Amino acid sequence: MLRKNKKTRAVGLFAIALSLQPLPSLSLSPVAAFGVATIPSVFLVTLCYLSKEYGIKSNLSILKCGFSDRKLLIVKILFLCYHFCMADYIRARSDEHKEERLSQIKLATAELFSAFPYSEITLTTIAEKLGWSRANLYKYVTTKEEIFLEICAEKMSAYYGALLSAFPEGNNFTTEVIAEVWAGIVNANQDYMRYVSYLNPVIETNVTVERLAIFKKKYYDLANAFRDRLAKMLNTTEDKAYKIQLDVLFYASANAVCCYKNPLVQEALKQINITPPPMDFYKDMKDFLKMRLAWKE
Repeated sequence: MLRKNKKTRAVGLFAIALSLQPLPSLSLSPVAAFGVATIPSVFLVTLCYLSKEYGIKSNLSILKCGFSDRKLLIVKILFLCYHFCMADYIRARSDEHKEERLSQIKLATAELFSAFPYSEITLTTIAEKLGWSRANLYKYVTTKEEIFLEICAEKMSAYYGALLSAFPEGNNFTTEVIAEVWAGIVNANQDYMRYVSYLNPVIETNVTVERLAIFKKKYYDLANAFRDRLAKMLNTTEDKAYKIQLDVLFYASANAVCCYKNPLVQEALKQINITPPPMDFYKDMKDFLKMRLAWKE
């Protein structure tokens, strides 16, 4: 079985095909004549290379085959070149290559969102961040909201995955412990909460129904799994448990984009001599969770 690089294999096969071409009976310059004369040597060197590299037993009998046989052999070798090289290229373009490009787009967008307000991020700024043209970016996405929805889906999976791992099935945690652990997870996922704050009013309004349906299914699968776990932990109904986790999500997303974090608001308050209240995201979330868990209704 050949296990080496397929492009190297294709080059080797192409060299063999070239060396099998019949030599033209032309009057050539000394330099050209030398070049043509070395074509059979290229073939022999290629065979030796493939033999060493892939464990192929060299069979030099093909040197003795007739012209028509050699033409057929050349066609077969060139077809193998296509199979080894071009077939993989096309498959990468349709699957692996596209996935790689989408990952690059999401990474660039996430980096921009960590440094700039949502309103300042456009497909143009994303393309510039990637070093692409806007036309190339359009090959993969049509709106910036599509990108943000994909990023949000990944961060959502991380958030609910952390909750389900921290609160295993059958645990007997007190509400104090639940509030402390849950607040820690929310604090560690503040970035996800920023995306949630834009999700309903902005992101979900400018994507296709098909993309939104996929996202919503993923959300309800994760949210309902944690809802069921939380209902057992608190000895309450599934509906009440779902409302609790939804309230936590809304409070956390509002806190994550609190106006006091806006540099413009900070400057405006400074001009009117107003000192904003101190903020501690983890402590605020813990206090809210204690209150909300105590009030199950």
